[in-house]
Amino acid sequence: MEVIPSFQVDHTGLRPGIYISRQDSFGDTAFTTYDIRMTAPNQEPAIAPAALHTIEHIVATYLRNRPDWKEYVIYWGPMGCLTGNYLILRGHYDCEVIRQLMVEAMTFVVEYEGTVPGAAPDSCGNYLLHDLPMAKWEAERYIQRLNDEFCSEYTLLERPDVDGLQFHDA
Repeated sequence: MEVIPSFQVDHTGLRPGIYISRQDSFGDTAFTTYDIRMTAPNQEPAIAPAALHTIEHIVATYLRNRPDWKEYVIYWGPMGCLTGNYLILRGHYDCEVIRQLMVEAMTFVVEYEGTVPGAAPDSCGNYLLHDLPMAKWEAERYIQRLNDEFCSEYTLLERPDVDGLQFHDA
């Protein structure tokens, strides 16, 4: 079985930033998946599930309500490893453009007051799993990271090749 591209990224040195995870096209339409990496995997604690869930709800609401972006947003949601989110957009945009969008989205999280959008039993599958204060803290930290040191280039793992076979657990 082939190793999928995201498992070929060297996570040991991955820094918070914005990376192009993949690009796809269907007919004449391009789609880009952005890795919105908020913490350094395997070096820092993962984001608490309740905080990441809150960020998911607030940023999804923000992006899908922005007149200049709502028609392009396909998906916004958390990574299973709890170190960030994936953003899938129709089209292709430079990471610097997405960086500015994320600073604005995370600022919206930091300044958000009130009930978390969609945090009700009829609109969320785990409506009790939210933590707005911690979401604000994570968002503020990510803004600082995007402003202090912007990373946008993946380092790929080198895989040993023996007699034409690649060893993916090396």
